[in-house]
Amino acid sequence: MKAVVVYASKYGSTRGIAEFIAEKLRQAGTQAEARDVGEVQNPGDYDAFVIGSAVYMTNWLKEAAEFVTRNRALLANRPVWLFSSGPLGTETKDDKGQDLRTVTEPKEIAEFRELIKLCDHRVFFGALDSSKLGFGHRMLRKLPAGRNLLPEGDFRDWNDIEAWAISIARALETAKPTPGSNKSAQGGSAY
Repeated sequence: MKAVVVYASKYGSTRGIAEFIAEKLRQAGTQAEARDVGEVQNPGDYDAFVIGSAVYMTNWLKEAAEFVTRNRALLANRPVWLFSSGPLGTETKDDKGQDLRTVTEPKEIAEFRELIKLCDHRVFFGALDSSKLGFGHRMLRKLPAGRNLLPEGDFRDWNDIEAWAISIARALETAKPTPGSNKSAQGGSAY
């Protein structure tokens, strides 16, 4: 089973998550690599996909959303997991007591669930290094409300990400065709 962890990252936090997931998949025996969304030339070369994007203003980055939409026919016949990297800070609940990972699910995810046979979607907390910010985000952080909206630090929960990656590796292991079966590695699994 050959898997690819495709990512769109603006400042590197999502790339770090993607590389970590790919490493955990390799440690579990899955052939896996992390690739920037612009580097995936032949998606049909892969048997499984983990696709992640940074989230800004409740949306995936355009290039990640376009990758899913452009490859929807292929992705509909492969096991696919999605992740979003976005919330910042140490608070896990919003002002109403709702889990931030639930209320910050990007708008595109509902559409993706209709387009492809999605195995799972997770929202992970991100990281912010103000020295990497573009001009607009640097200006926003100069405002008191902007510093609250974009707190600096690494808020990624590596244990949570690792557990999710291991669950993907286990699912891929059970999806491998057995010798003599009619299932092919090209989408013949139950996904």
